[in-house]
Amino acid sequence: MAQLQGQDHLDVPENTIVPEKIRAGIALQINGEGYRHTGDPDMPLLWYLRDVLQLTGTKYADAKGLGGADLVLIDGKATSAITVPMGKLAGRQVTTVEGLAGADGALHPLQQAFIDEDAIGCGYCTAGWLIAGVDLLRRHPHPSDADIDTLPNLCRCGCQSRVRKALQRAGTAKGAQA
Repeated sequence: MAQLQGQDHLDVPENTIVPEKIRAGIALQINGEGYRHTGDPDMPLLWYLRDVLQLTGTKYADAKGLGGADLVLIDGKATSAITVPMGKLAGRQVTTVEGLAGADGALHPLQQAFIDEDAIGCGYCTAGWLIAGVDLLRRHPHPSDADIDTLPNLCRCGCQSRVRKALQRAGTAKGAQA
């Protein structure tokens, strides 16, 4: 018989499991899977994704969420992951770049268009462009140049023209599938 720590008078068999209550936390869905964050509710979503879940596709660009590298979809809308604290995500659906492909591994039409148009330069901004593009294509299935110009993403290695072609190609592909 083992004794529980701090309870010298109680004999408990060694193989006894002592259940713990469910810890209070923030329940949310990330890429279709349920998670419960039990840490600091002020932790930015970006750090939860990168440091806790090891989903490193979403990048840090700056503390204000400018430039688009840290975009994720929250309930289908492109949102800066550095500006959203975990405490605001209870019951929400988050999709990261890792969650865009289908369960069978089939690429999202925009991911395929990025490959086809060679729209991946250094790669740092790619995840943000994909997330912003998915949101844009949901709202504007055949985006115009003016629609694409509204995206907040920055690319320092010069892929903007290929990204524009990829977004237009994906819109055409989505239209053909509908």
